[in-house]
Amino acid sequence: MRGRVYKSTGSWYGVKAEDGHYYQCRLRGKFRNAKLKVNNPIAVGDWVTLSTEGEEKGSAVITQIEDRENYIIRKSTRKNGFSHILASNLDQAVLLATLSFPRTSLGFIDRFLVSAESFRIPAIIVFNKKDMLKPKQVEFCEELMDMYKAIGYDAHLISVLEDEGLETIHSLLKDKTTLIAGHSGVGKSTLLNAIIPSIEQKTGEVSSFANKGTHTTTFAEMFEMNEQSLVIDTPGIKELGLVEMEPEEIGHYFPEMRQFLGECKFNNCTHTNEPGCVVLDAFEQGEISETRYLSYLSILEDYDSHR
Repeated sequence: MRGRVYKSTGSWYGVKAEDGHYYQCRLRGKFRNAKLKVNNPIAVGDWVTLSTEGEEKGSAVITQIEDRENYIIRKSTRKNGFSHILASNLDQAVLLATLSFPRTSLGFIDRFLVSAESFRIPAIIVFNKKDMLKPKQVEFCEELMDMYKAIGYDAHLISVLEDEGLETIHSLLKDKTTLIAGHSGVGKSTLLNAIIPSIEQKTGEVSSFANKGTHTTTFAEMFEMNEQSLVIDTPGIKELGLVEMEPEEIGHYFPEMRQFLGECKFNNCTHTNEPGCVVLDAFEQGEISETRYLSYLSILEDYDSHR
């Protein structure tokens, strides 16, 4: 029997079978002992094969995991050398960000975009809490959105609390499987409650002392707007350590750099200080924004420091 993973707590999995029934599932031991470099062998969004033979009613065993079409992955915060899959088999990924309470850094946004680009998952940036922004902050946010739109990303400024922009979000999520990610406190649970009122996700206050949100989602879970529109909620991400890419590949995941790649004087150009670097020339001519180029250097530096 085939099904899709809707919930993962790390010890058991909620799976919706193709017959419409939900099962609480565990893994066969061989999955746990497999030499996988991920601390979650099964992720929300995975397609799996179930067996109910010898199990209690409503329970099943996962006997097989289908190959993933794609996934978003990050370094594990619990085990060195391991990774954690946020979600799999996605049509798109939405990064929910805020300019304050808490502040989402541009470096974090760019790392998320690079992670999505590495699997060719379309990414959308949604800035929340417009109601908390002063006019100059709104103007700054609009400039940021223009920068991202210029390189091909969809970007929006909304206020969940004031119901501003929610119709746009509804239309973006329609008929797709979407991962929603971001720092704790940016309003993921509040957004989910607004677009799917029946789920009643817990929400938390943002600490004014640390300007950081409190974790209200402790495990990944997929919800249905309808049968064709699926939304995956994830625990708040503090840091996004990138994995599964080589340093020389990083430039390929910056759309504004991609058009210049292969034109540099040296084949192994890192686009940092080499002579004849077309990417550096484009940056100096203003064709690549400073914030994006600095994000590229930061990601490259992380990889160099771990080599």
